[in-house]
Amino acid sequence: MTSRTLFGGITLAAGTALCVYSAQAADLPPAPRPAPMAPVAYVAPVYNWSGFYVGGHVGGGFANSSWSDPITGVNNDTFNSNGFLGGGQVGVNAQFNWLVVGLEGDFSWTDLKGSGTDSLGDKINTNVDWTSTVTGRVGAAFDRLLVYGKGGLALANDQSSFTDLGGTTSNNGSITRTGWTVGGGLEYGFDKNWSAKVEYDYLGFGSQTMNFATPLVGAVSSSANLNVQEVKAGINFRFGQ
Repeated sequence: MTSRTLFGGITLAAGTALCVYSAQAADLPPAPRPAPMAPVAYVAPVYNWSGFYVGGHVGGGFANSSWSDPITGVNNDTFNSNGFLGGGQVGVNAQFNWLVVGLEGDFSWTDLKGSGTDSLGDKINTNVDWTSTVTGRVGAAFDRLLVYGKGGLALANDQSSFTDLGGTTSNNGSITRTGWTVGGGLEYGFDKNWSAKVEYDYLGFGSQTMNFATPLVGAVSSSANLNVQEVKAGINFRFGQ
């Protein structure tokens, strides 16, 4: 047997084996595909209410004032006043899971003017020109939404006057009242540092004695109390976020 014949036999055998293997491989089931990987879920960060903040607000106020009659000292004359308000606030929050606690102080310039008359028709005027509160706040955070209540110290400055039937006016001067406040609101964080809020506050003040004197009626006095309701819309900037 020549070498050429031997080489040809080997080649023929190899080709035959390859054909047989290919045919067997074609009959095998396809290899299973790898299981698809689940997409990685993105979890948005929980909004952080902690930190110091400053802000401003605008809104409206409603004041109710009740006076004892300067002439008889018995009858009460109650009158209302309303107007715009605007000012600023500063505070700090600390968040513990969903619970948010904090302290806040605010100041509002107001234009709450009202008037009434006594039993003789003399005119009584009052004007609340600013209010201020120092309060604690407790709230529940639902990520970017904060629902809160507040309460604490309230201050108000009012000026009162008495005008008799002859047209003479006696001013009692400016009085700073001290009282209490409760309120609540909603605040929404639209950015990591910025939030917007709406709020309602009730301010209650005790009775204050007013002394007046005019040539027509002489010296008179009245005991007057004051209650103020405020609705505010504001915006806050929080540091350190």
